[in-house]
Amino acid sequence: MTARRWQRARRGGPPDWLHAAGGVPRVVLAAAAAVLLLVVSVTWLLVGRAAGGGGPAVAAEVPPVLLHGATTGAGPPVALPTVDVHGRVVVLDPGHDGGNAAAPAQINQRVDAGGFLKECDTVGAETDAGYAEHAFTFDVATRAAALLSARGVRVVLTRADDNGVGPCVDARARAGAAAHADVSISIHADGGPVGGSGFHVIAPDRAPDGVNAGILSASARFATELRDAYEAATGERPADYLPNQQGIVDRSDLGGLNLSTVPKVFIECANMRNAADARRVSDPAWRQRAAEGIVAGILRYLSSPAG
Repeated sequence: MTARRWQRARRGGPPDWLHAAGGVPRVVLAAAAAVLLLVVSVTWLLVGRAAGGGGPAVAAEVPPVLLHGATTGAGPPVALPTVDVHGRVVVLDPGHDGGNAAAPAQINQRVDAGGFLKECDTVGAETDAGYAEHAFTFDVATRAAALLSARGVRVVLTRADDNGVGPCVDARARAGAAAHADVSISIHADGGPVGGSGFHVIAPDRAPDGVNAGILSASARFATELRDAYEAATGERPADYLPNQQGIVDRSDLGGLNLSTVPKVFIECANMRNAADARRVSDPAWRQRAAEGIVAGILRYLSSPAG
């Protein structure tokens, strides 16, 4: 995200492919493995599409997938909590959309943001090399969806691809209630000061119209679990350009939080305007780590007594 109004802050040689393995030529095993990988990769099903202009968010059921580049240079995967979350419902909201820049009239229309009006959506940030926030958020969201689905969670995405417009912030906010979700998270990357780096979680403060009053306490707990899990998974430090540098801020100017009636937070995964953070978000292996950190935070929250 770009514009910011901060409120109070809270951190021996090549392999011989002709040798047999178990009586089967290695080249045959390699070909079979390649076919299996292709089959797994194309089993991802996303159902529906969210309309812009504040229309209802789409429920996209996401089976497990293996994404290209997911483990390149990433080392072993993050040890996710081993908890029973089968049947729980999570809304993943990848920020912005790939078609927003070409539809200014649509994304600039003003919608309810919880006691005031705000633009439907924005274009989002990007690195100096042109890697866009909307592409980053959709990639991380689909990786997280695969990990959650593999554990029996019903995942709902607010957009099914990275080629559309919107949905508007009010539709994104209401997606949680529409899906009867246990928790919802909007995934973003910041457009902060060039000299600043790090991530932060945005928890809801009380909205001007008070609609979100019932989710404030639970959302604060989720924010803490997410911050701790994300930092441990990625090695990214809490943003050093926030007032108290503790990685959590409370805000009441975001429609996506103000209108939610299920526990919800935003996460700004890194600062795309910072050179070091830009290298991280542009790396598929690091994006997998980011997804694992987000999922770890979600699982920790869902397994807590109040989750």
